[in-house]
Amino acid sequence: MKLSSTLSVYVGRHFLGAFFGLLTLFLMLVLVFDVVELLRRAASKPDVTFPIVIEMALLKLPHMSQEVFPFAVLFGGMACFWRLTRSRELVVTRAAGVSAWQFLLPPIVLAILLGVIQITVINHLASNTLSRFEQIEAVRLKGSQSLLSLSGTELWLRQANPDGQSVIRAKRVFQQGAEVELRDLSVFMYAGKDAFRGRIDAKFAWLEDGFWRIRDAWVYEPEKPAKFEKTHWLATDLTLDRIQDSFARPETMSFWNLPGFIKTLETAGFSAVRHRLHWHSLLAAPLLMCAMVLIGATFTLRHSRRGATTFVVGGGVFSGFALYFFSDVVFALGLSDSIPVTLAAWSPSGVAMLLGLATLLHLEDG
Repeated sequence: MKLSSTLSVYVGRHFLGAFFGLLTLFLMLVLVFDVVELLRRAASKPDVTFPIVIEMALLKLPHMSQEVFPFAVLFGGMACFWRLTRSRELVVTRAAGVSAWQFLLPPIVLAILLGVIQITVINHLASNTLSRFEQIEAVRLKGSQSLLSLSGTELWLRQANPDGQSVIRAKRVFQQGAEVELRDLSVFMYAGKDAFRGRIDAKFAWLEDGFWRIRDAWVYEPEKPAKFEKTHWLATDLTLDRIQDSFARPETMSFWNLPGFIKTLETAGFSAVRHRLHWHSLLAAPLLMCAMVLIGATFTLRHSRRGATTFVVGGGVFSGFALYFFSDVVFALGLSDSIPVTLAAWSPSGVAMLLGLATLLHLEDG
């Protein structure tokens, strides 16, 4: 029997209503907790006012929406099916010859579409707002003076010096083992934050312990003739670990920009495992949303009597936390190169999907 379009729209509407209602509730809770945490961190920062805290919390909210998206799909599907089951609508539908797989089709299709929207639209917005959040956090809350960005194959780096600050632009950057090499670089030196005090142009520079060792350097200072130095030492507070940690986190990179950034990192010799893992986990998002619908259906399609509510809520919460814990463990294994990145990114979605399918097959056809 073919599922009618009227019934498909009806089930899909209930699913979307439950999803958006729960997503809004989750985001409101996240926003409240974020504001409280930011207020705590800003207590010792007199220049961080309440409007700045609210701005930071709102900037972080799109990123957090991606974290709660699967749970909103899971509990939204459970709420939708539970309501239809309790009102006997699903019982009547199944008595008319419609199988569970047929009326599960609209929520599954909508969940896959929600996953596609998440990675193509919401992720792009979240990466931009999170990047802005981290910039404000670095300056306002952490007092960081070292900022780094990698664009194309160029490296832009701001660092602290005993006499002020320096901005380094290198056309090429290479990393091998514990050694970082810059090529075709320019260093803009400032006294304080914005008082220009000189420039250095050079072909090569290597990161030493507390210094950049610059070779064949031309040093320019205001109102002084240019000076050539075979080796110039520039003080720095950077280390290899700090440089790698300063790279844009994969969460601040848009779905559309991640492949190019990964290629740039690998060309320069830096590790891109974390970024590649994040890229594959984004690709697996539609499959994860589909798995959430199937898992939610296993707890709510069968009509139970007393104690059913406790079973539904407890089973959903346990499934959500179990999947979250499993994802963290597998991601950690992927980051440590214990298992392949592709396996680490896709296995949580794949395992959840297979478990949901197996359980429903057992309940419906077994």
